[in-house]
Amino acid sequence: MGRVTLHLHGAPKNRAARTMLSTYTDRLKSQGVGLVVHSDKRTTKAYIDHLSALSGTLVLLDEAGEHLTSEALADRLKGWRMSAQDIHLAIGPAEGWKDDERRYGHQRLSLSLMTFPHELAAVMLAEQVYRAHEILRGSAYHKP
Repeated sequence: MGRVTLHLHGAPKNRAARTMLSTYTDRLKSQGVGLVVHSDKRTTKAYIDHLSALSGTLVLLDEAGEHLTSEALADRLKGWRMSAQDIHLAIGPAEGWKDDERRYGHQRLSLSLMTFPHELAAVMLAEQVYRAHEILRGSAYHKP
């Protein structure tokens, strides 16, 4: 079974964002989802090179990426969990991915047509992955 790992470029500085991110990542630990915060603030190129070297599938969170409903993300997560590959969901630096990084050929997902602060996007991604797990479990957390 593949593992799902959320990657952040830099640790959230906002206390409220850290608290919310911690809440969802603590819930996700029991589901086998990990969180890696790349707090060394690598350059964007070094960050994408590091992520590209990981085994498995890299999915960039990008405003120009594919738009999914929560249910569609749950279906995608189900497929990822059944595959033998690890999945790496990466939120880029605060300025976003540059065109050069987008050309690496990685899958891309979008959280919304709107733009959000980097730290809020991290919380939203963690919540949506948690929600996808809850949809798959059939819990009452997701109320369509």
